[in-house]
Amino acid sequence: MDTYETLLAAIAPADGPTREVHDPATGELIASVPVHDRSHLDKAIARARAAQPGWAALADEERCGILQRVADAIESSAEALARVLSREQGKPLNGPNARFEVGACAAWLRATAATPRPSEVVVDDGETYAELHYRPVGIVAAITPWNWPMMIAIWQIAPALRMGNTVVAKPSEYTTLSGLALAAVMNEVLPEGVLNVVAGAGDIGAAIVADPAFGKIMFTGSTATGSRIIESSAGNITRLTLELGGNDAGIVLPDVDPAAIAQDLFWGAFINTGQTCAALKRLYVHEDVYDDVVDALAGVAAAMPMGVGLDEENVLGPLQNRMQFQVVDRLVEAAKASGARVVIGGEPDRDAPGFFYPTTLVADIAPDNPLVVEEQFGPALPIVRYRDLEEVIEWANALDVGLGASVWSADRERAVEIASRLQAGTVWINSHGGVHPFIPFGGVKRSGYGLEFGVEGLKAASVPQVING
Repeated sequence: MDTYETLLAAIAPADGPTREVHDPATGELIASVPVHDRSHLDKAIARARAAQPGWAALADEERCGILQRVADAIESSAEALARVLSREQGKPLNGPNARFEVGACAAWLRATAATPRPSEVVVDDGETYAELHYRPVGIVAAITPWNWPMMIAIWQIAPALRMGNTVVAKPSEYTTLSGLALAAVMNEVLPEGVLNVVAGAGDIGAAIVADPAFGKIMFTGSTATGSRIIESSAGNITRLTLELGGNDAGIVLPDVDPAAIAQDLFWGAFINTGQTCAALKRLYVHEDVYDDVVDALAGVAAAMPMGVGLDEENVLGPLQNRMQFQVVDRLVEAAKASGARVVIGGEPDRDAPGFFYPTTLVADIAPDNPLVVEEQFGPALPIVRYRDLEEVIEWANALDVGLGASVWSADRERAVEIASRLQAGTVWINSHGGVHPFIPFGGVKRSGYGLEFGVEGLKAASVPQVING
């Protein structure tokens, strides 16, 4: 499936109810996707259950070898996958976008296969000997979002498969095509029944999380949906990994060089056109460098082309759906009404066929403004002026979420000391939002619980077993 056309043909629904998929940049009809019901879920569970013992019985080296071949298949179909992703999600082919995301899928599979399998001797004192091992859960549900629909799917699927589980994946109803396309390429290599996909809306997701067939649920999405998953799965005592909403703070100290950090600040906030859980969503800048940082950021923002994803020159795209466009529009309008200063952007064409919201910087904004305290999840960054470090740390920690944060300073030791006081699962120094397949990642407070990536991610996709004696 090395062309866009053959990939679309391979995943075209043969029968049953369907839903149209439209390009969020142009409104153009791309394709149709199936709309599955409970019977499709039951069949997917049955396939996964039948395949799991044989998959788990393979040696770890065999499963790792298969994951490497899956990575090969993704690389062979990389351009076709990137075009599907760009057209459905909206992100451009270039920049840290569609081609980047598909490449990350292959890279993450290889890293997952290369991660040492967790096991350890926990006691060996001459009298007692005990080992801790990690065994398959059984069937894992992978419920993925629309912002990084391929990469986050791999984040969930790869460790689950590595540890001997089979998977039932449910892509977001906004990016079903991307989920189906990725699975189709992976299933060219994987044994029958190891990876299954069900396509649908919230009713299918609700059925998955309430079903006792699943030993583990991995979910990336909103805090509200995460809370419902906890409630629905509680009776089954299902293991959960939840990566939920964030509203990441960045604190800029007065010793920075504004021009030197502006590019990294920009991409920390505007990667994937701001549609990233761990993006920089509220920026606090010391008054001594405030105007210079704002000006430097505006210069970078003005140079970043936004447009249809298939146009090679663009690096920013539309919002993926009308709902998210309306969230960003509402919050920016509220900021403008409050007297905040729009430095750049803030005037979308609401009658255009695509969901484009211009790159927007909002300065001189109050720390309790809705654009600051609500997650905008789009290309609008509030920049708050501060004077007192203790006060800004309090502002950064005031919200009920804590996925990521960052500290920007020429003095690393000082930055690390401040980072230790921030309530976030990850705090970056002089960057924001970068993830690594060997570095654990997860949130605190209402940003969820459980860790992904590296050895900790493999542990999370398995169950511990102690062998004592």
